[in-house]
Amino acid sequence: MSDRLLVLVRHGQSEWNLKNLFTGWKDPDLTEQGIAEAKDAGRKLKARDLSFDVAFTSDLTRAQHTLKLMLAEIGQTGLPTTKNLALNERDYGDLSGLNKDDARKKWGEDQVLIWRRSYDVPPPGGESLKDTLARTLPYYVQEILPGVLRGQRTLIAAHGNSLRALIMVLEKLTPEQILKRELGTGVPVVYRLNADSTVASKVDLAG
Repeated sequence: MSDRLLVLVRHGQSEWNLKNLFTGWKDPDLTEQGIAEAKDAGRKLKARDLSFDVAFTSDLTRAQHTLKLMLAEIGQTGLPTTKNLALNERDYGDLSGLNKDDARKKWGEDQVLIWRRSYDVPPPGGESLKDTLARTLPYYVQEILPGVLRGQRTLIAAHGNSLRALIMVLEKLTPEQILKRELGTGVPVVYRLNADSTVASKVDLAG
């Protein structure tokens, strides 16, 4: 049996990350820094001699571009890849496209903080982290996890909040704990799973 490898990578810095905008389901591409972060992620995977059987990514350009750059670095440009909006970033609704400082002026700092940092309070027209979990987790359980448990080495390039959903389950975190978990852009997190889908080991390839 293979080592049931699952690697999660948040996309590299996007143009809207740089501009301090709420992005959500909007579709900006990577900045030059983001491109460099994605390539660096690929080099880190290659340095550990990690290769993959399948990849998954979201329906958004910044995650797809990150995946493409990583696969080029590890020499796997033809890897079978599935794109699905279940892995999309949390939808920020009416906040999408707004500068975070402007949003604070419009709704107040406390209210914006609640939308950003509460588990189950969505912004107007958008999703809470709980809502994001509700679409991401079934997809993971039904479409991704069975392959990992069969020994398919799996790479996922997605977003801060959709990956938080997976990490919450993998690491058995509470809503309070997952809200505090920060994911760096372009940083691979390498999991190896037990046969019962629990985590056997975890290595964060930051730095």
